[in-house]
Amino acid sequence: MKFMKVFWAALLAVVVGSVVSGLFWLFTFIGVVGSMGSSEVAAVMPNSILKIDLKDNIVDSPAFNPFSGMDIMSMSTSNTLPLLKVLRSIETAATDERIKGIYINVDFSATGSVSSAALEEIRAALVQFKSSGKFIVAYNDNYSQTLYYLASVADKIYIQPEGSFSWHGIASTTLFFKGAFDKLGINAEAFRPTVCKYKSAVEPYLLTKMSEANRRQLEALGNSMWNTINTTVAQARGISVEAMNKIADNTPTLFPNQALELKLVDGVIYRDQMEDIFTEYGVERNFMNEFEFISLGDYCSVVGKDSKKHSAPKIGIIYAEGTIVDGENKAIDGNIYGTTLANTLAKARKDESLKAVVLRVNSPGGSALASDVIWREVELLKAVKPVIISMGAYAASGGYYISAPADAIVANQMTVTGSIGVFGIMLEGGQMLKDKFGVTYDTVKTNPSADYGAGVLGLALRKPTASERALLIKSVDKVYEAFTTKVAAGRNLELQKVLEIAEGRVWSGTDAVKIGLADANGGITTAISIAAEKAGVADNFTIEEVLPEMDPMTAFLQSIGAQIQTATMDNDLKAVCSDYQTLKNDLLRTGTQTYCPYRVWF
Repeated sequence: MKFMKVFWAALLAVVVGSVVSGLFWLFTFIGVVGSMGSSEVAAVMPNSILKIDLKDNIVDSPAFNPFSGMDIMSMSTSNTLPLLKVLRSIETAATDERIKGIYINVDFSATGSVSSAALEEIRAALVQFKSSGKFIVAYNDNYSQTLYYLASVADKIYIQPEGSFSWHGIASTTLFFKGAFDKLGINAEAFRPTVCKYKSAVEPYLLTKMSEANRRQLEALGNSMWNTINTTVAQARGISVEAMNKIADNTPTLFPNQALELKLVDGVIYRDQMEDIFTEYGVERNFMNEFEFISLGDYCSVVGKDSKKHSAPKIGIIYAEGTIVDGENKAIDGNIYGTTLANTLAKARKDESLKAVVLRVNSPGGSALASDVIWREVELLKAVKPVIISMGAYAASGGYYISAPADAIVANQMTVTGSIGVFGIMLEGGQMLKDKFGVTYDTVKTNPSADYGAGVLGLALRKPTASERALLIKSVDKVYEAFTTKVAAGRNLELQKVLEIAEGRVWSGTDAVKIGLADANGGITTAISIAAEKAGVADNFTIEEVLPEMDPMTAFLQSIGAQIQTATMDNDLKAVCSDYQTLKNDLLRTGTQTYCPYRVWF
């Protein structure tokens, strides 16, 4: 009898708890959706200054998950700005009579993320803004190298008297796990075409330092990107490239007065003294005797979508952002799902209202199979209407594979591209399981290779046999042959020429144009202009972003699940988990891969 009372009490508690929890999330969902739909649009006052503070995350693709910017646990939201909207807003500000100029002022305690390619495009938009005759000024307590690259576009640059200034060059660092694998007893074996000496994604698991080929290509990539940054800033400030390099070599960190002496800044002042600068530029104060500022994020909400008539011919924008994986998109994880993107491209092909398509690629590649699925749809789309590629920070390996068939390729100068090569990798840990954990295995099989690839935790239980190894090598050779042949056809290059610039080697966007892997340097707006011209609608067109569709409730529930997993972690643990997730993803890739792992920091 006592047992039954406890049982029914426990059951009632579970039911009541489930109902309360369900109601909580239901009301939360309704409240969030309501608040998102009723968000106010900022007003632009006369005599306003557009403030670029970089507080928002600037991304290539607009979020197709309406809850991507919401923190479920704190019930707060963070703003994410699509790059195209940012560029359009800067363009609009040039002719907006309410905007008197632009103020670049970054609060490092609340800085969002922005890629090198996006920063390059924003800076180019600011250069174009200056042709309007309006001012751009910059003031910051500290100037990182990245911020100074952006701020160098300003007419005048100011720094806080006790601040700091950095100009140090760029670097690429790779972690190697061979030593750890040796200690653990894990055997890593890579399969790649012999000629793909630059395809170094497998090196961290086979070597303890960079191969000479990898070092050479990273040096060339770094030098090209640094030349772009250094030359751009030197020209903007009227300083020689040699002098800028001397600073990076000898005094990578400067005091404000040193930066002033070297003409890197125009004044060392306090923030309140910027009011005198604004007055000098003719900006009037409001009725409260204050200057009117509007943030970039708020101004983007005012500008909104394309202001041209909806009846005008359309240029479609499709985004390919993330690692390329097989299958359909069933989760919000930042990957490009081959079947999903192929379906989106097919939808654009059949949409007669779209006269051309710009495919924005920001991907290091991934699955060779998924890349080929996407490649096929780009080919089919090109047969119907112009297709222009706009390359973001990365369009390498599989990212280049899906770009090759297009009518034209536009790359930013600092885009990492190329990496035309393939690889496969196998980790064998049977001996480790036995030696470290006392775990053994036994197998019954009907055929010699029936257990090929069988394993646990991403580790195969045995090494491949000679025949299996030969099959793997043949597989990667076949994919490499297909890759290079398709690049040759898509780029209208001799196959021998492609073979010479392939070999898995990465190139900067600047060098890609020189060797024929890209047609022009520029950003997404350049690609849109080329698409409109090829479609014959350059004088009258509107832009339509073609995005994947996702059920709102599914998106909401997935966001909850993803955030609950990390809600109790502190920031350090989150960083470690992020690095672990990257490593795990690299090791668990199955099948032949067209993937480029490089990260270049500046």
